[in-house]
Amino acid sequence: MKKESSSGGVVVFGNAILLLRKYNGDWVLPKGKIELGESRENAALREVREEAGLRAEIIKYLGEIHYTFKKNWDDTKIVHKTVYWYLMSAKNMNTQPQKEEGFIDAKFIHMDRVLELAKYDDEKEIIKVALEELKKCDSDDNI
Repeated sequence: MKKESSSGGVVVFGNAILLLRKYNGDWVLPKGKIELGESRENAALREVREEAGLRAEIIKYLGEIHYTFKKNWDDTKIVHKTVYWYLMSAKNMNTQPQKEEGFIDAKFIHMDRVLELAKYDDEKEIIKVALEELKKCDSDDNI
């Protein structure tokens, strides 16, 4: 079984989280493969910049998710993927989706709606972790 590693970001601006819409209509978080010699953090920042045209800063590490998939629907080519997720903040909401990667839209979605729009269960779970972290940050600020 082949192994792949990716990094991505749950990017926040105010009370909204960045989602990218793929050509098939699925809303997803920005993520991508970690390049040779690249740190997980730098890969996550680069992928956000490439896929959404947005510069972000890492707030904290959120955790990792694992899944397995068949490459090109071939039962003999199974890939185990690990994705490392970071909570990030953006300085603005100016996005430019990467059309070459199949993204047709990039929007900041209000925190109350982001879970209903996100396509994949594992991404929904990492968004929930991010929302909990943001609540902690808000309560710490109010002390």
